[in-house]
Amino acid sequence: MKLVRFGPAGHEKPGLIDTNGLLRDLSGIISDITAQVLDREGRARLQQINPETLPVVRSPVRFGVPVAHTGKFIGIGLNYRDHAIEANMPIPDEPIIFMKATSCLCGPNDDIIKPVNAIKMDWEVELGIVIGERARKVGVDQALDHVAGYCVVNDVSERHFQIERGGTWDKGKGFDTFGPVGPWLVTPDEIPDVQNLDLWLDRNGQRMQTGCTSTMIFSCAELISYLSQVMTLLPGDIITTGTPPGVGMGMKPPAYLQVGDTLTLGIQGLGTQHQTVIHDT
Repeated sequence: MKLVRFGPAGHEKPGLIDTNGLLRDLSGIISDITAQVLDREGRARLQQINPETLPVVRSPVRFGVPVAHTGKFIGIGLNYRDHAIEANMPIPDEPIIFMKATSCLCGPNDDIIKPVNAIKMDWEVELGIVIGERARKVGVDQALDHVAGYCVVNDVSERHFQIERGGTWDKGKGFDTFGPVGPWLVTPDEIPDVQNLDLWLDRNGQRMQTGCTSTMIFSCAELISYLSQVMTLLPGDIITTGTPPGVGMGMKPPAYLQVGDTLTLGIQGLGTQHQTVIHDT
């Protein structure tokens, strides 16, 4: 299934994308896409619904974050070897963990706000994992059993705040609109091999990032297992798993996002995002 949330920000309805690419309204069946829908039983109930019995939603429509009430938005840093090299940082021996503020979550095509004091604003296409089952101290072999689905994430980052202002990375990662997620949550049955998905990102029509999840340092299963040793993962939590090379910080000279820039990014089988950078107000 491809599950979505659509409508004005703060008033999204649940939906799904059928096999013909049509948006269908699920609000007559469930109130929202929440933890109660994301576990195995909840997904199984939804899969029994005939999409053709659901109302079609006509375009244009805004997509929101495809899961409601996310409790944790967890980031993984330097999880692609070539990205660590371009960032001039050591290859990690263990996953690097940071938190993105849940208040930075936004829809996949919403504008990205450039903070007034941002001077090194960057892009990062990433594979997102949405947790569907409570995970505490799970092994690698069982880790993917706890996944509700996968999605596209743009881990927007302000490098000056992330790296040069001291402290943790978090403050460069959590500005409002720095977490576009979606357009949809794709359930695991539609992804034969999550470690073989192509990723890409264009800035102003120019290809900047090209990668594949096969080159991750730590696989999705390894990340879930590792995180579950240090925190309990709950349904609705989102893990964004690192970015391939091609970010602005790694260019020579570095290139950062400016007001008016457009980003288009996507992952094989998981959809595409489109964003425009706008002034803060």
